Amino acid sequence: MVESEYWRESHNVSNLVYHFVCPAKYRRLIFTEPVEEELVKICEGISERYDWIKFLEIGVDRDHVHYLIQSTPNHSPAEIIRTVKSITARRIYAEHPEVKKELWGGELWTDGYFASTVGKNTNEDVIARYVREQGKPDCGEYIQLKLFGK
Repeated sequence: MVESEYWRESHNVSNLVYHFVCPAKYRRLIFTEPVEEELVKICEGISERYDWIKFLEIGVDRDHVHYLIQSTPNHSPAEIIRTVKSITARRIYAEHPEVKKELWGGELWTDGYFASTVGKNTNEDVIARYVREQGKPDCGEYIQLKLFGK
């Protein structure tokens, strides 16, 4: 596993990590071991080419793929997964024509996907409480949220 890091840019610091799940079209069982190995290589190439996409984990089941991807605030989750699905589909079809035949020459991925954010040092409940308690005089001890491990 590759661990997420704080990305520092000229006007922001971020740690945006997304969990995506992408099913194969028709939920076909196309992700054999050779196809899985090719998919991982393709994703490594995507990370090299696009400096705003960093694959932290890739988990492949027979009919869908889980991605843990870190990116920057300049790119939406839709843009990230659209880029990943487009490139992986073209390359897998080129390297494994049997997959294209299995899908009747159509699309590799379903049109939809699952997306969720992932927290590095905290969770939704902690942040919700922190935001909810802002400015309240009787919120108990003053605790400053620490960013960047400092």
